[in-house]
Amino acid sequence: MTTRRITPAEAYHHCDPLEFAFETTAEVESLTRFIGQERALEAVDFGISMRQPGYNLFVIGSEGSGRHSVIKSFINKTAAEESTPEDWCYLHNFKHPHRPLAVAFPSGQSLVFKREMRDLVDMLKGTIPTAFEGDDYRAHSKVIHDNLQQKIEKLYHGVEARAKADNISVIKGEQGVMFAPMDSDGHPIESKKFISKPEPERKRIEKQLEKYQAEMQQASHQVTMLKREAEELGRKLKKETAQLAVSHLINTLKKKYREREDILAYLDNVEEEITERVDDFLYRPESQSDNFLALVAASTPSFEQYEVNILISRENSGAPVVYEDLPTYQNLHGRIEHKARMGVLSTNFTLIKPGSLHRANGGYLILDARRLLMQPFAYEGLKRTLRSEQIRIEPIERLLGLMSTVTLEPEPIVLETKVALIGDPLIYYLLKYYDPEFQALFKVQADFEQEMDRTSESQQLYGALIATIAQEKGLLPLHRSAVVRVIEQAAREAGDREKLSLHIRDLADLICEADFLAKEKGKKSIEALEVDEALARARKRGGRIQERFFEALEQGLRQIETSGEKVGQVNGLSVIMLGRDSFGCPTRITALTRPGKGKIVDIEREVELGGPIHSKGVMILASFLGSRYVRNLPLGLQASLVFEQSYSGVEGDSASCAELCALLSSLADAPIKQSLAITGSISQQGEVQAIGGANEKIEGFFDLCLMRGLSGQEGVIIPASNVRHLMLKKEVVEAIAAEKFFVYAVAKVDEAIALLTDLPAGERGADGNYPEASLNGRVEATLARFALDLQAFEKPAEDEGEGNTTDA
Repeated sequence: MTTRRITPAEAYHHCDPLEFAFETTAEVESLTRFIGQERALEAVDFGISMRQPGYNLFVIGSEGSGRHSVIKSFINKTAAEESTPEDWCYLHNFKHPHRPLAVAFPSGQSLVFKREMRDLVDMLKGTIPTAFEGDDYRAHSKVIHDNLQQKIEKLYHGVEARAKADNISVIKGEQGVMFAPMDSDGHPIESKKFISKPEPERKRIEKQLEKYQAEMQQASHQVTMLKREAEELGRKLKKETAQLAVSHLINTLKKKYREREDILAYLDNVEEEITERVDDFLYRPESQSDNFLALVAASTPSFEQYEVNILISRENSGAPVVYEDLPTYQNLHGRIEHKARMGVLSTNFTLIKPGSLHRANGGYLILDARRLLMQPFAYEGLKRTLRSEQIRIEPIERLLGLMSTVTLEPEPIVLETKVALIGDPLIYYLLKYYDPEFQALFKVQADFEQEMDRTSESQQLYGALIATIAQEKGLLPLHRSAVVRVIEQAAREAGDREKLSLHIRDLADLICEADFLAKEKGKKSIEALEVDEALARARKRGGRIQERFFEALEQGLRQIETSGEKVGQVNGLSVIMLGRDSFGCPTRITALTRPGKGKIVDIEREVELGGPIHSKGVMILASFLGSRYVRNLPLGLQASLVFEQSYSGVEGDSASCAELCALLSSLADAPIKQSLAITGSISQQGEVQAIGGANEKIEGFFDLCLMRGLSGQEGVIIPASNVRHLMLKKEVVEAIAAEKFFVYAVAKVDEAIALLTDLPAGERGADGNYPEASLNGRVEATLARFALDLQAFEKPAEDEGEGNTTDA
């Protein structure tokens, strides 16, 4: 077996300060490109260049990886070189007022058209009243009025003349026109005198009265018709006069927009509306009234229908890049606002407000996937918009079925936007698996790396990245020693000494905290001392739980032995994760064995504290036992495994090697050195496999041993495949160099158990047996004895069963 100790050089991969030619980062130029994300940036470049439907992006990266800043910066650079998209406006639809018209203008021209329409209305407010106050209109209006009066007088005078010819008097009073018989002097006959006339005479006169009353009613009807004709002539005159006042102004705009059929149609409708509602331009406010209700009821003309509601106006060159921080349905798709008047809500096309999709139209929209999914209807609304390639503004109440009243239905706007969703890998794969439409709408996956290879070249680039962060945030320059220390910390955070973490937020936070400490000391640059102090302070801020844990160990409340030997007991190692903070903690694992029917009881699983991966590890070690020992006999073993003083869930298989060693110790009756701890997962062939958190686990056991005093016997056994992950803290490396603490790398369980027990593991000889004095030989002997004991125990029971059957 080739068990070996880890050297100080293997325990910590130092970065050579001499690799860097600068003294401080003030001498280093800022990065002009992003490092370590070539795959993701290539995908982003493809996604924004591909103009076919559905090629939107989903940017995959963990929080704090710099995904937002990288994507924004990359897209901004591309968008600046693209053409500026069109402006969009909403105009009043005179034929269908509830469906405002969506009209596009070249960049910046919407403001010009809005000003032109406003100037047109202002000019008409002066031009139209002037036209109606002119001599020409007054003369034509007077002719219409005079002709009407002449016709009315002719009708009435004709009836009166015929009546007088028949001695009938015409009496005009408040109750209208009345007829009465007339005497020879031309005066109306009194009632007594009329009654005294002979009956035939009276009847003749009554018939004449009825005749002329009917003629007068007919004349009144004709007068009504004449007035209607005159009113129609008056309206026609108004319209013609208004057209004369409007046409030359409108024609100027029509000439300018002669290539735009939609604008020409709109201007025709405007001209028609103005001529039909010319009275609005002739309105003169009456004198102020003290009556509030009268003021409220007064109908002041509104000119809102001639307004231009500029939804989006492009004032900057290049394609727009919009990041929506709160992607609600309305913030994305726009909304229709209302205004209250006397307790009544009303709206019109000028109250239509844009959403992020409108602002980003013709450019790029960046959204946080998690925030989008948290907002009701936002994700479904976005998908519908991307499918239809149209932006529709609809009240969310209508989507919920809570509103059935008449409201505006603005024309949809054509969508030409690239959408980039940014989210965690879990969100991406959940959407891809459960949403059948997702893959068709977000065809481009831009996957951000978590780390980059650590080479001499990459360390130079990383140094430039550190310098860029310091310069962008206005921090003190970093001394070369501080750059080296930050790079070493990045390797530790990557969990691999051959990698560098690309978690930009943590990197920036560390530099900012070190800058704070350097400024407190009045230094002109950040040195390695400030970086170390910043790391120490961060550990202290998040170290309360760790301190309480080790306090319980010191007080003996949690029993972990670091000296002596025990059969069936081993020190395992685990990691406690508390958000971004984590620390290693030793755990006592014990195993008990006796003859049985081949069952290994995982107490953690039995009480539902063990997770599925931990249970899988126990099953693997059980399979290993059955395949290695006493293959010609049943496994007559009853065993139990437990994490002592564990009161919360246990997950992962990194303790399976320790559990197997505890079982082998119990079966061989070989005590395990408690000065050693072990971590690693086991395979069915007895291979010790890599685990996570190797640095934290080693440091956790080291801190416990240091607290109790190092004797030079303490150490940790780790998988050989984990050696490349070691970036241990300074105190551990110094103890390894002084041979006061050891880290052993093993590849097989035999190597681990030999270290733990100081017994040779042993290999099968030519006769197929292990050496009797070896640990494997002792284990196999015990298992063989258990199997024979089990057979001997079961045989009498079988014989007894057969005898009972015979008697029966």
